[in-house]
Amino acid sequence: MRRVACRRLPEYEEGFTRMLADFAEVVEKSSREESLLARIDWNRLPRHVAIIMDGNGRWAAQRGQPRVAGHRAGVEAVRAAVDTGARLGLGALTLYAFSTENWKRPRLEVDALMRMLKRYLRLELEEIDRQNIRFQSIGRTEALAGSVRRELQKAVERTAGNKGMILSVALNYGGRSEIVDAARAAIKRLLAEGRTPEELSEDDIAQGLYTRGLPELDLLVRTSGEMRISNFLLWQAAYSEIYVTETLWPDFRRVHLLEAVVDFQRRDRRFGGLKLVAKAK
Repeated sequence: MRRVACRRLPEYEEGFTRMLADFAEVVEKSSREESLLARIDWNRLPRHVAIIMDGNGRWAAQRGQPRVAGHRAGVEAVRAAVDTGARLGLGALTLYAFSTENWKRPRLEVDALMRMLKRYLRLELEEIDRQNIRFQSIGRTEALAGSVRRELQKAVERTAGNKGMILSVALNYGGRSEIVDAARAAIKRLLAEGRTPEELSEDDIAQGLYTRGLPELDLLVRTSGEMRISNFLLWQAAYSEIYVTETLWPDFRRVHLLEAVVDFQRRDRRFGGLKLVAKAK
């Protein structure tokens, strides 16, 4: 694989070489994945990628299977996304696993989703820890069953000292609920500090978000071709790039995340401003 021609500090060079070596273990020569890796500018990786994992039900319906089969098949896509993100050296990867609206689904489907979540954590925790990933869950997780919360806490405690990518799984999560929770926390701080409502700032709200401490969201990926963000990371997505793929979540693999990263690096990110081009003399 060729390297992007640019000047790097010795410590960055070491990390870059290690990343390529990591991918050499899992990427076949002359494959689409290798071609995409060769096109990535390693100095311009998104710091934080979030994924709306959609299409499990349609995937199952296309095969004449129950919806639960689609969720079960989606676990392999989670493995691929987490592994690829860690090997790329992303700062954070956030996965939309269960929304506040998902409680409206049939009880059997909800129970199956929670069982699969617990099974995933039990089976994958050792590998997550080995890859130096720090795990956390975000959302109103206090409403989850005690057995689910215990598995989440085990993963948090096991990986608390890790310094690599932060893997956040959004559970009982809603973007509007998050903003409400952040606003409540900010108001409490204002009152405790003797400040007035007029002094409320964006920073005050940001301090109460579930994602506080994470890098700014750079790239939001949605599978299954739907053109909406479904109440996910509403505050954080204000200036993120959005990438939509027709691929249904159970079919999502390393190549699809690499395609999203390459597409992200083609974007001209101005954050509301303009890039001034010097006039030719």
